[in-house]
Amino acid sequence: MSAPANLSAEERAELFGGFDPDEHAAEAERRWGGTQPWTESARRTASYTKEHWQRFTAEAADISTRMANALRAGLPADGEEAMDLAEEHRAHITRWCYDCTYDIHRGLGDLYVEDPRFTASIDAEHPGLAAYFRAAIHANALRHQA
Repeated sequence: MSAPANLSAEERAELFGGFDPDEHAAEAERRWGGTQPWTESARRTASYTKEHWQRFTAEAADISTRMANALRAGLPADGEEAMDLAEEHRAHITRWCYDCTYDIHRGLGDLYVEDPRFTASIDAEHPGLAAYFRAAIHANALRHQA
């Protein structure tokens, strides 16, 4: 997905820091364009204001920070706290972007460790966070699909 068209370059830089969604838009569209989640996400985010994006990114950062704190505390990725955070992460995506099923969420968790760009970005918060996030996502999916 490309950067929000209704935001200035300065607003995008403020919201997304060094990440430029436009740099990855063509690749993302090749991979997921035409799928229901892609279409739904494009529809929803097209109307988001700067304030929407601020809430979206703040909520995502909060979940990531709490997941990193669980990792730092030595809590198991398949423990209740980490799985609850994974569920909150899945719900966050569903609320803001598209219906994030457990299968889709597992795929996203896999992408966190299989794509070095995701891994580097997530592990910037704490080394090993991408793999921990993935393990918590997979454990949460198993918990809910059992």
